[in-house]
Amino acid sequence: MSHIKSGHEPLIRIAKRDAIAKPKAIMIRAIAVLLSLVVSGVFIFAITGLNPIRVYEVMVEGAFGTSRRSWVTIRDTMMLFCIAIGLAPAYKMKFWNIGAEGQVLIGGICTAGLMRALGSSMPTPLLLVVMACASLLGGCLWGIIPAIFKAEWHTNETLFTLMMNYVAIQLTSYCVSLWENPFGSNSVGIINQQTQGGWFPKIFGQAVSLNVIIVLTLAIGMHIYLTYSKQGYEIAVVGDSVNTARYAGINVKAVTIRTMAVSGAICGLAGFIAVAGASHTISTSTAGGQGFTAIIVAWLAQFNSAIMGLIALLLVSLQKGAIQIASQFKLNNYASNVITGIILFFILGSEFFINFRLILRGKKGGEEK
Repeated sequence: MSHIKSGHEPLIRIAKRDAIAKPKAIMIRAIAVLLSLVVSGVFIFAITGLNPIRVYEVMVEGAFGTSRRSWVTIRDTMMLFCIAIGLAPAYKMKFWNIGAEGQVLIGGICTAGLMRALGSSMPTPLLLVVMACASLLGGCLWGIIPAIFKAEWHTNETLFTLMMNYVAIQLTSYCVSLWENPFGSNSVGIINQQTQGGWFPKIFGQAVSLNVIIVLTLAIGMHIYLTYSKQGYEIAVVGDSVNTARYAGINVKAVTIRTMAVSGAICGLAGFIAVAGASHTISTSTAGGQGFTAIIVAWLAQFNSAIMGLIALLLVSLQKGAIQIASQFKLNNYASNVITGIILFFILGSEFFINFRLILRGKKGGEEK
């Protein structure tokens, strides 16, 4: 009988882990990164014949090879990190906010409009405060709209927030055509290039310093909000079970709307940072797809602010490195992007082994592989 039973038992079974120790999770992720580098190295040598170690060195040089490259990497990391911080409360509540791109664009429109209108008449410190508040309100509004429809009429937030992105893109296109400079260029150009009105000032000799200060402050604040506040507790309960939240007397509708207001506002603030602290212009590519990349950042980090920052830095570094090797080794852009894709695939795949365990045939349910 035991022989018949074992004959029908699958070779490998997958079981959900109840929990995993942090050191073991870190080890799994580290192994995934090392394996990704090995596989990427095989791909590099097979396709190009290049020394993989030299290619990896060039990738590091592309992200951190000079002081300017390092600060550009940090600047772009802060942008991605900021959006991930904004997405964290929504995703912890299991409200699938796919609309960060649109929320960033709305924040950028508010910032660019005020920069153009008041850049020559209002002191920059005061203008920065006004622009930040406007971007927060703009992103907040863009987040509240789908939240109200979800709370009141149970609409699908994934589709709703995704469609809001396209509305924001069209609004951005309209503003670009309205503000184009010079006329007929289909571009806003650099706003206040001569006076730098509304631009982030240099702190400690670096224009990127304020980006870092704002985003790190947001990261600390979000950690405290989600971990220690009553509202953070309510977000966690609603995310775990809406029915449990209702049974505990939590107003699920209010929590949904409030959380998306916070999420949208922070994503809107990312638009302020992108326009006033980086590009000093507005276009449909201001968000640059980072609203979608930030989903990976927030999800991989399990909404832990410190880990989100590290993952954002890794993804931006990979992007800069891919651009550098494509240029230096005359590689096709697709080839360099494949390397980035392999590394991301292994990092994402490691989450499977963190959340699930493999049980071989004949092993007890408690024995892991």
